[in-house]
Amino acid sequence: MGLIQQLQRRTPLGWLQLSHEKSRLLVALSGIAFADVLMFMQLGFQSALYDSNTKLSRSLNADIVLVSPQARNTQNLSTFSRRRLFQAKDVDGVESAEAFYSNIITWKHPDTRKEASIQVLGLNPDQPILNLPEVNQQLDKIQLPDQVLFDRNSRGDYQKAIAQIEQNQLDQNQPDQNQTVTTEVERRTIAIAGLFSLGASFGADGILIASDQTFLRLFPRRDAGSINLGLIRVEPNANPEQVAAALKTHLSDDVRVLTHPEYIEFEESYWKKESPIGFIFGLGTSMAFVVGVVIVYQVLSTDVNAHMKEYATFKAMGYRNQYLLAVVFEEALILAFLGFIPGMVLPLGLYQLAANATALPIAMKLSRALTVLFLTVAMCSISGAIATRKLQSADPADMF
Repeated sequence: MGLIQQLQRRTPLGWLQLSHEKSRLLVALSGIAFADVLMFMQLGFQSALYDSNTKLSRSLNADIVLVSPQARNTQNLSTFSRRRLFQAKDVDGVESAEAFYSNIITWKHPDTRKEASIQVLGLNPDQPILNLPEVNQQLDKIQLPDQVLFDRNSRGDYQKAIAQIEQNQLDQNQPDQNQTVTTEVERRTIAIAGLFSLGASFGADGILIASDQTFLRLFPRRDAGSINLGLIRVEPNANPEQVAAALKTHLSDDVRVLTHPEYIEFEESYWKKESPIGFIFGLGTSMAFVVGVVIVYQVLSTDVNAHMKEYATFKAMGYRNQYLLAVVFEEALILAFLGFIPGMVLPLGLYQLAANATALPIAMKLSRALTVLFLTVAMCSISGAIATRKLQSADPADMF
């Protein structure tokens, strides 16, 4: 209570100095907001990078994932022999082992016929390999040859085709009125039989899901015995980590055994540590922080110089350095919190704009807002600490 009463009686000298020069205050807040917007955008894109590229990995309906040691991420999966799946079934605790095919292909836009790249997944339509109820409810559709499911959240102008597919689904009891949406892939005509939602990523503009047989028709040079992933489900009472350890000793070293959480971490680790994109976003955030430090330092340094005589007078009256330093830090904290407000509001609209333009999952998160607030306080505190160096060395005798 004593501290609160002391603060209430204290003259808000820092605020009075800032508000006295309103144009300078406005410039300072604009600079901090600019730095915050840069940090929010860099962190937002970085988060979208990790979220979008691990979304498919998180959707795998598997306890253990077999992957080639040469694989880098889900868009760059090497192959290994399908015999490893049969060998895996010999291990105690393994309930099922399914093959998973994946590749990037060029297809023609259903309406404009312009070519675009898209990721094609091939899976056994008799098994729910993905934890996507919307996909699992339509597995019977891709059992027919050359029929695929299309990701409605793909990057690109697919609204007209999506509307036609949705209308076909509504008119499924009236097949004579359906206008099947078709397109061409590798000189092969395919029909889009249904839709699902997953979303584009930095590695692929969208996803097609096909049966393993249709997948192999789209890639005729592909050997059916060479698969990209092996998806293993363990028995209900089995421990996935113990089964994974048994698989590592049972299988040869041409295949890597990962539990599902380890596979998600493997995917995220690539984008964090090996991909240049992750480094660029981290560097961009650091640069925004440095820019903010410089801007706030310029403002506080100018303020200290402008009020040097007043500070000298305080010293001559007996005020200690700590009191004057507290005034500068008070200004720094006021700038941090006031500048953070517009710096957080502007990215809300920019996130929506970026999400619409890129089809990436970019949205404001509480954890990110708290992170940027912490960085803003640190940024202004560092600037305040630098700006007080001249104030500490000032001698009242030199001022008059």
